Amino acid sequence: MAMLWKFMRVAKYSKTALLPKVKVRGIPTHLRHSSSKSVPSESAASAPCSNTVELLDKAYAQDDYSNVTEKILSKVGKNLHNKKHHPLWLIKEQIKDHFYKQYVGRHGNPLFSVYDSLSPVVTVQQNFDSLLIPQNHASRSKEDNYYLNRRHMLRAHTSAHQWDLIHSGLDAFLAVGDVYRRDTIDNTHYPVFHQMEGVRLFSCHELFSNIKDGEGLQLFEQGHRTAHKQKCHTMEAVRLVEFNLKRVLTKLMTHIFGDGLQVRWVDCYFPFTHPSFEMEINFQGEWMEVLGCGVMEQQLVNSAGARDKIGWAFGLGLERLAMILYDIPDIRLFWSEDERFLKQFVVPHIWQKIKFQPLSKYPPLINDISFWLPSETYSKNDFYELARTIGGDLIEKIVLVDEFTHPKRLKSSRPLTIKTF
Repeated sequence: MAMLWKFMRVAKYSKTALLPKVKVRGIPTHLRHSSSKSVPSESAASAPCSNTVELLDKAYAQDDYSNVTEKILSKVGKNLHNKKHHPLWLIKEQIKDHFYKQYVGRHGNPLFSVYDSLSPVVTVQQNFDSLLIPQNHASRSKEDNYYLNRRHMLRAHTSAHQWDLIHSGLDAFLAVGDVYRRDTIDNTHYPVFHQMEGVRLFSCHELFSNIKDGEGLQLFEQGHRTAHKQKCHTMEAVRLVEFNLKRVLTKLMTHIFGDGLQVRWVDCYFPFTHPSFEMEINFQGEWMEVLGCGVMEQQLVNSAGARDKIGWAFGLGLERLAMILYDIPDIRLFWSEDERFLKQFVVPHIWQKIKFQPLSKYPPLINDISFWLPSETYSKNDFYELARTIGGDLIEKIVLVDEFTHPKRLKSSRPLTIKTF
């Protein structure tokens, strides 16, 4: 499964056009900084109006960047993470329960606030610019994202809300929601999935108050950027923030998967954190990546109005955790309305152990196809969108078998295997 933030590394391009005259009804798209009503689940593509797409009671003019399809628009507002007893809701509630009980403020209230009803429609500025992602970065490409137009898009990650929530004055929060990415078709990838973003900021007093002789320690300095720190951070501050981050996440995963869990950290790169890490856990004898995290880039924190603080951020995929914890083999099942699936997760308490029971004993159907590529630029994600539009969730997997170029006609073809059930 494509984990949070990892798609920043992808380098692809696309020319898919928006299906014209789509209209979707729902609620306003402005970002809310407090509890809000969920986007209605009945939102769906409907009657044509003009060369605009109407989504959540707001109209967006289509342009050369518009590439969102009716199939994807029909998913907006489903809010699986907020549906009681859904497996994604169970995972979200487990994480909330852990953070609420483990981290308490000075007045006895939960330290972390939770935002799980923020609109999935964001600006390009929110999704990329606020996170310091360069203008020419591959993660902005049309092949990997769903654009309403050049200015608005369906969020590709919950990180799109980091800047706004920090700017509103928050220094400890979890943001949960559905995110949208154009991707391959297999049992671990789906164009809509769900993420949780966590952010924690520290003042100088909060970070060093429990350190012996810590009165003289500082958060910032005029230094040099290295593999271990940003140029404006002191090494003492970075080490404490990194230690706190890893301890928080280790406690969380141990609480979910059980005592004795083996954890390892892999150095990596994200545009909005440095140093950055991926967390892997050893579950049932297999190492699995579960999230990305790191020390927040100070430029991002400063621009959001928290110049006197330093912080960490992490992001995880709810489907990823649920598939591991409940042994769910196919990501499409999260969208199932089959009672045989849903009833398995109606349990008396959120921490009850569940092992998914398969719904069908019948084997999948395998079809092989091949076609000549069009003369214009071909994007495999364009074909995946076409397949999803026609075949829907019946398609489990599409595998490229070979690549062929005719020696005389100089035309290329792609033989594919399509697996359905």
